[in-house]
Amino acid sequence: MKATVYEGPRAVSVKDVPDARIERPTDVLVRITSTNICGSDLHMYEGRTDFERGRVFGHENMGEVIAVGDGVDRVRVGDLVCLPFNISCGFCRNCEKGLTAFCLTTPVDPKMAGAAYGFAGMGPYNGGQAELLRVPYGDHNCLVLPEEAREKQTDYVMLSDIFPTGWHCTELAQLQPGDTVAIYGAGPVGLMAALSANLKSASQVMVVDRHPDRLALAEEIGAIPVDDSKASPVDQINELTNGLGADRGCECVGYQAHDPQGHEHPNMTLNNLVESVKFAGTIGVVGVFIPQDPGSPDKLYQHGEVAFDYGLFWIKGQSVGNGQANVKAYNRQLCNLIQQGKAKPSWIVSHELPLDQAPEAYQHFDARDNGWTKVVLHPDGGTR
Repeated sequence: MKATVYEGPRAVSVKDVPDARIERPTDVLVRITSTNICGSDLHMYEGRTDFERGRVFGHENMGEVIAVGDGVDRVRVGDLVCLPFNISCGFCRNCEKGLTAFCLTTPVDPKMAGAAYGFAGMGPYNGGQAELLRVPYGDHNCLVLPEEAREKQTDYVMLSDIFPTGWHCTELAQLQPGDTVAIYGAGPVGLMAALSANLKSASQVMVVDRHPDRLALAEEIGAIPVDDSKASPVDQINELTNGLGADRGCECVGYQAHDPQGHEHPNMTLNNLVESVKFAGTIGVVGVFIPQDPGSPDKLYQHGEVAFDYGLFWIKGQSVGNGQANVKAYNRQLCNLIQQGKAKPSWIVSHELPLDQAPEAYQHFDARDNGWTKVVLHPDGGTR
């Protein structure tokens, strides 16, 4: 099968690799029809993680079931399914509590919790930027989609990660109807957090970024764009909230946050949120942070540590929730919102390309080139 293979820092290729196949009775084999490039893929693409050369990228996947193992009861050949990026078993202590991002069965390292397709440090599982994908514990992990999803794949494929992750960030921030919220980052996850805030009836949604195309997408759904290259985002948010600060904050950037001058500061958005959120407010963090980053220009963050404004955070009585999204806790409900026309997450998609164009797509997306806001790859050759 053809697959997007990591060759080294800022180098991927599309080449033939051994076909994915049924390996255990509980497996499902999926022919991938849509697979996204995620901002989290860029950490690996840029060589900032220990992702092994020769492995296949891709954790935002959907497609058609073409084979099932003998132990699969619910999922049928021909079903169109979306796969959570979390690979979970459904029966361990954490999965039973709905914490499928922290499954205790699927990781190989006993000191880890959670696994994912094509992701550094999260197991040996190949990704789905390929023609075929093996799905472990298929009955549990496959979200069977309505028939209309065949014609609306760019909406439904977002259920694999970024729509649930954006929603999760607002859950971590304890967003309630009528709240004001400051979202740092207008990449795909930040935009999904803004969409989620709207769906939850936030009274004011402010999105901080500096890329005009991303801020324009935030504005399309009624969010207030905050350009941090024009003035301090903290000052702008305080002005918009009459000096009070936002009720809730969402961190959707992660450890490779950059200032407008292009310098990297892993603690920048965390500390800006402490200043941007009101006394006794809450913050959700879904931007990726990792235990060690030898390539970081910040000496503390080389060991996974950040200089956090804990004194101000404590004085303000704020609270923070963080971590990967438990996709299965949300994807069925969010699927219903798409099906009923209440949510259209595909508004962020800028490009639909055949799998063969993955190397060029990675280059443009990594460079944050204007207009490259979200890329969907189609192994069956679809384009846009």
